[in-house]
Amino acid sequence: MKKILLPFFFILSFFANGQNLYIKTYGNEKDKAVIFIHGGPSGNSTLFESTTAQKLADLGFYVFVYDRRGEGRSADPEAKFTYQEAFQDLNAIYKEYHLSKAILLSHSFGGLVATLYTEKYPQNVSALVLAGALFSQQETYDHILNSLTKKYTKNLNSEGLKKISSIEKLNKNSAEYRKACFDLAGENGYFKMPNPTEASKKLYADYEAGEFFKNNIRNKNAPLLFYQNEKKNNIDTRSSLKKIKAKGIPVFAIYGKEDGVFSTGQINSIKSLVGDNHFALLNNCSHYLFVDQQNEFLSDIKKWLK
Repeated sequence: MKKILLPFFFILSFFANGQNLYIKTYGNEKDKAVIFIHGGPSGNSTLFESTTAQKLADLGFYVFVYDRRGEGRSADPEAKFTYQEAFQDLNAIYKEYHLSKAILLSHSFGGLVATLYTEKYPQNVSALVLAGALFSQQETYDHILNSLTKKYTKNLNSEGLKKISSIEKLNKNSAEYRKACFDLAGENGYFKMPNPTEASKKLYADYEAGEFFKNNIRNKNAPLLFYQNEKKNNIDTRSSLKKIKAKGIPVFAIYGKEDGVFSTGQINSIKSLVGDNHFALLNNCSHYLFVDQQNEFLSDIKKWLK
């Protein structure tokens, strides 16, 4: 496959296990490779790609942005949405681009994908970065519901309390339960930074006005199929992270202080696991930390990985 070297070059799709996989690269292929792994299921990389990929490449990294099979711009009606399928596509990227090792930069649900992949293929990963990444799913759901129960009780919101009561009766290993928890979190601003800066407002506005937002494709069936096909659908990866560290692979964690989907206890536990020098907590920052506090985010990534 012919590649044209420019300030960045890109290939919009390539053959991955018989499917077209959207992928784009930024930067110089001689620099350290960083693969961004987006959230989901039903997510995509458009926000990171629009706002941050080129800026990270400008710091001296060879940045890979892709959408997992069946998600975003990687359309595939036959996608199963299992971790093993995600691993196959990652391995296809390594093979296509002749990568021996890469840094995995993972966001939200992508943290589970990246952690399990690193545990299974440690020889492929030079470092693992958890950026607002999930690592203990049930604790996240419990925190969302418990914190909102306190809020609704204080505000005498009986309808909200009834909604929480109905959610708590659902199967905790179901797409319906997951969706209900995150929908409540979204309705209550758990994913938004409390005091948007001029820089962050511009980044979000430029994204929403640009071409990437037009391709912000969400596959509503992805979570349903994930819970149907993947047995590991409500997990805690801290034991996996400890094994990864024991193998000598650096693990870093960066989170937003106001990311409403994580409890203080969760944040303290991941800080303790990775160590003070491998951890950052960004002020006035929520779930999309690479936009909310982009300069601080990039500064920490450069400090850790360069």
